[in-house]
Amino acid sequence: MRDYVNWLRHASPYINAHRERTFVVMLPGEGIEHPNFGNIVHDLVLLHSLGVRLVLVHGSRPQIEARLAARGLTPRYHRGLRITDAPTLECVIDAVGSLRLAIEARLSMDMAASPMQGARLRLVGGNFVTARPIGVVDGVDYLHTGEVRRIDRKGIGRQLDERAIVLLSPLGYSPTGEIFNLACEDVATRAAIDLKADKLLLFGAEPGLLDEHGALIRELRPQQVPAHLARLGGDYQGELLDAAAQACRAGVPRSHMVSYAEDGALLTELFTREGGGTLVTQEQFEKLREATIEDVGGLLELISPLEEQGILVRRSREVLEREIGQFSIVERDGLIIACAALYPIADSEAGELACLAVSPDYRHGGRGDELLERIEARARALGLKTLFVLTTRTAHWFRERGFQPSGVERLPAARASLYNYQRQSKVFEKALG
Repeated sequence: MRDYVNWLRHASPYINAHRERTFVVMLPGEGIEHPNFGNIVHDLVLLHSLGVRLVLVHGSRPQIEARLAARGLTPRYHRGLRITDAPTLECVIDAVGSLRLAIEARLSMDMAASPMQGARLRLVGGNFVTARPIGVVDGVDYLHTGEVRRIDRKGIGRQLDERAIVLLSPLGYSPTGEIFNLACEDVATRAAIDLKADKLLLFGAEPGLLDEHGALIRELRPQQVPAHLARLGGDYQGELLDAAAQACRAGVPRSHMVSYAEDGALLTELFTREGGGTLVTQEQFEKLREATIEDVGGLLELISPLEEQGILVRRSREVLEREIGQFSIVERDGLIIACAALYPIADSEAGELACLAVSPDYRHGGRGDELLERIEARARALGLKTLFVLTTRTAHWFRERGFQPSGVERLPAARASLYNYQRQSKVFEKALG
């Protein structure tokens, strides 16, 4: 029970932040076939109940493949896109129609003692996507394969205003009444861009983007994406990553890659600070910056537990407000997770590094080293030659970073007069080159 209460408390800022925001969610056909699909539906219902404006885009590749195989037809591709002749288009229409009905049925369930109880959702589809033919590329005619020409932004917006979930299929229509087979990634990306969505959420088989060692890459900037695309080649993770980057370059604040195979992956990504997938964003998710008066409350929350343990010297709110200009902080998605302060010592060329603290949840990530470098850079900019630190519990950490044992007698007079002999802090110093 306590874990649930703590999770809910930490999720509450995100619940408020996501309300009335527009999310475009792309679920490939593989995700619809996966046993976890029912849990994803429940999570989408939860998002809707929390006031999120949802546009759901579904894929249909494996379902189309199954229908082609049943008819004895051979699928044809060029540059990773299906060539859609007339018989293939019939399979596409059959697969998409069946999937739409299946999705509508799942989102219409109202089972007692289940997350769907009392949901009363309204799911709306329609001719919201105008398409055009891709045409001939490298001498290959794509026939009925198309690309998105326009998203009916106003039409979708009206449905979202009426609290409906909008369902978009990988089909588009031309002004002359033709039907085109579309890539669901293209539909989702264009929908997110044209609707000015707050997030694009892309489901894939993996937890997110994995590096060459199989470790999850939690955050990327769009400018970092091309190097990963070259490494991935033409696999599906590369397609998702490319879609995420395209959306961000076109103004979508954040794109997320999450797993359709992992129960709760969507909620973990949206309602926890660490997330569970890969975030592609133009913004800096974690910032090292100088503190402002608005940060006092967050600083108190960070350092109070360490003051209670006697690790840090107590500082009142009034003292922090007065000395806030001395602090540098690491901010992660609105939460202050680390801090350090620099106090120039009067009548000397020395300064004191004080109040270096990192939240227990974010240790072992090199943030202490980043703050130390920041403080040393600030000290050099002020023309200081020596940096002192007084500590009771972390002597080894500072010694490993070039600080040498010193003594009270080495402190400038202005600081030595304030030394607290009851704390018996050890004094270390470091020459700033």
